[in-house]
Formats: sequence, structure tokens, C-alpha cells
Amino acid sequence: MKHFVFIGIFIFIFSPIVKAEKMYISDIIKITLRTGPGIDHKIIKMLSSGQELEVLIPDEKWTNVRTRDGKEGWVLNRFLTPKKPSSLLLERLKKKHKKLTDYSESLLKENKKLKDEYKRLNSGLSSSKTALKQLSESYEALKRESSGFIKLKTNYQKAMSRLSEQTKKADKFEEELIQLQIGHNIRWFLAGAGVLILGFLIGFSAKRQKRRSSLL
Repeated sequence: MKHFVFIGIFIFIFSPIVKAEKMYISDIIKITLRTGPGIDHKIIKMLSSGQELEVLIPDEKWTNVRTRDGKEGWVLNRFLTPKKPSSLLLERLKKKHKKLTDYSESLLKENKKLKDEYKRLNSGLSSSKTALKQLSESYEALKRESSGFIKLKTNYQKAMSRLSEQTKKADKFEEELIQLQIGHNIRWFLAGAGVLILGFLIGFSAKRQKRRSSLL
């Protein structure tokens, strides 16, 4: 009893200086947390493997500990270990592995999504290039056709201008020809009329001479 009192005083004096040690339940299924350092003491609760405990009073066989929920009691030292038990590490590794696996799957899905998006964009780019090429060819053809059309239009306008001038000249020549024809017809008419008049006068004069000759 004195031994325990001495240990308690020692821990009480140096507790502000010494940092609380962390211990873990070793790789077993369940152990008991008791009210005192012995199996004859009342069981407070059962502790699971890998459970974290705060060391309050260490001893040769039993250690006074506090659980994370504030329960204080004694556990056998042989069930305690300063290292995290392999089962706890394995569980954490499993969780990390699952997290990494989920993250890897999400990356794979994202990668597939990006690949599909890249294929879609690449296909769209290829279609755009084809459309641009066709548009460029159509533009060049239109430029050539436009150049020919402008030239043809210019020639047409020149031809129409020459045709208009020739038409005006033809109309003028036709008018002059009509005038000449009318003048020619008039002259022929006058000439014919003169011949008729002259013939009439000659005939009339001849008849008078015949009358005069018969009277004699």
C-alpha cells in the first residue's frame, strides 16, 4: 500500500512536467477495465483491441489509464503496447486503400470523361477543318467566278454601248436612206409627169398642125 502511495505522490508531483503517455490495447479481442489493480476488482467496462488509452499511473503488472470517453480504471500491462497494433494499422490501411481506390476510380472516370470529350472535340475540330476547307474552296471559286462575271459584265456593257451607237448610226442612215428614196421617187415622179405633159403637148401640137393642113 505504501508502494502505491509513493508512486501516486511521485506521479502527482511530476505530472505537470511529464507528458501523458499514450498506450493501445494490443491485438486481442476484448480486455477488462477494472476499478483497481487486480482481477478481484469490479469491471468498469470492456475495452476493444486497438483502443487508445491515456496512462495515468504506471505499475509493474497493472496500469491506471483513462479512456477517450473519460472512464478511469486499471488494465493488465501485458495487454498494453506503446505501438499501434497491427489490426488498427491494418484497418487504417484498409481505409486508406479504399479511399485511394475510390479516388483512383474517380480519376479513371474523369480520365475516360476527358478522353471522350477530347475525341468529341477532335471530331468537331476535324469537321470544322473540313468545313473550312470547303468554304475556302467555295470562296476561291466565287472569287474566280466573280472576276469572270465582272469581266463579262464589263464586256457586255461595252458591247451594249457599241450596239447603241451602231443602232443610232443605223437609224440615222435609215432616215437618210428614206429621205433619199423619197427624193428619188419625187424626181422620178416629176420626170414621169414631165414626160407625160411633154407627150401631151407634142400630141396636142401635132393634132393642131393636122387640122391646119386639112383646112388648107
